[in-house]
Amino acid sequence: MDSAEIFVVVGGVTLIALVLWYFFGERASVSAEMNETGIQEIDITVKSGYSPDVIVVRSGVPVRLNFYRDETSSCSEQVILSDFGIARDLPAFKTTAVEFTPNKPGEFPFTCGMNMLHGKLVVTR
Repeated sequence: MDSAEIFVVVGGVTLIALVLWYFFGERASVSAEMNETGIQEIDITVKSGYSPDVIVVRSGVPVRLNFYRDETSSCSEQVILSDFGIARDLPAFKTTAVEFTPNKPGEFPFTCGMNMLHGKLVVTR
């Protein structure tokens, strides 16, 4: 193997590792802030995904997730929190509040209507 072939192999392996890390690596979590009315609240931007996509809240305390849809892609037209029985349409370039009270700890996924965009709600005690 000459140096060009070694460079191509090392570069390919590096790119594969980066792709695996990007899609399957640990995501940073963000805790919802308690507002003056006692509701845990967080703003989530919807644009080719959810940002932040891992949200930490406390069990038994009301939650308000403010989804701002910053695109017109048909995939992001809806957000579904199936464990809580919530499906909400998200109009483009508007903020939609989703309010509920999680009653048990655990990890609960949320997705778009096409199940292509993913996020996770982590409920602690």
